[in-house]
Amino acid sequence: MASHRRPKPASRTRVSVLTATAAAAVALSSQAAHAAPATSVKDAKAKVDALYTQAEQATEKYDGANEKLQTLQKEAGSLQDQVARQQAHLNQLRDGLGAIAASQYRTGGIDPSLQLFLSSNPDNYLDQATTLDQLSSLQTDALSQLQDAKRTLDQQRAEATTKLAELQSTRTELANRKAEAKNKLAQARQILNSLTDQQRADIAAADARANRSNVRVDLGNSKAATARAAAAFAEAQKELGKPYVYGATGPSSFDCSGLTSWAYSHAGVSIPRTSQEQANAGTRIYSLSQLGVGDLVIMYGDYHHVGLYAGNGMVLHAPKPGAVVRYEALSDMPFEFGVRI
Repeated sequence: MASHRRPKPASRTRVSVLTATAAAAVALSSQAAHAAPATSVKDAKAKVDALYTQAEQATEKYDGANEKLQTLQKEAGSLQDQVARQQAHLNQLRDGLGAIAASQYRTGGIDPSLQLFLSSNPDNYLDQATTLDQLSSLQTDALSQLQDAKRTLDQQRAEATTKLAELQSTRTELANRKAEAKNKLAQARQILNSLTDQQRADIAAADARANRSNVRVDLGNSKAATARAAAAFAEAQKELGKPYVYGATGPSSFDCSGLTSWAYSHAGVSIPRTSQEQANAGTRIYSLSQLGVGDLVIMYGDYHHVGLYAGNGMVLHAPKPGAVVRYEALSDMPFEFGVRI
């Protein structure tokens, strides 16, 4: 006969274990479905390097705006000095014309034309007058000088106003570029901070190996095309091992164009501050085989990076944050052209 016994109910303990196990399985599968894959060192380094490139682009623009700001400050100051001197000259001419009027008053009254002039805008009066025959030679000279002085003053004031507006615009651009560079650096730090200790150590070790490569580099027997290029390269070699810092021009740290402008400056040659300006500072050389030691090497399509050709396909440059002034193979970078100073 078939058994009609009821099955034995599961114990509470067994039910609880099964329930917990099932819940854990669901939770784990859900996490696996939604969790982002771990970032590899290679991917993280690529992202960080891209951000460093963008930060360098912003920094080169910052350097250019800063250089422009300094120039504008000098020009605006000079214009303001000219305005002040011209105003003093105009006041002196007006005082002289006032003396003429006072003399006429004492001798029988002011000439109607002179009275009209003194009581209204001199430009309006002189524009309406068809002749100065009514005035004495002394009055004519005084009025003409005063008109010329006022026109000069108006022109100088207009130039100063324009220059000050340009100065303010450049200050705004300077602040924006600085903020942009800092933002890119912050994003790079965020990526690095998201890595494991071992991953960060691997990246640091790779940079350290690249920095140490200076002692083993083979520069071959390439020669400099000019004495000034040779002197600039010799100055840059003295800075090997100095850290890269955005916007730095030495002596303890450098950015890319800071190093090249420093090197040429200490070789007795003045070149522009930024890589974009340096790209137009001399004769362009498009063939790698024609580069000489000390020639500027312009990289990337927007010319935001620059170094010095070191010979044997190597470049001496300040590469990026965390790195030092060092040699690297030019083949590892997007070469645009060389510039011979």
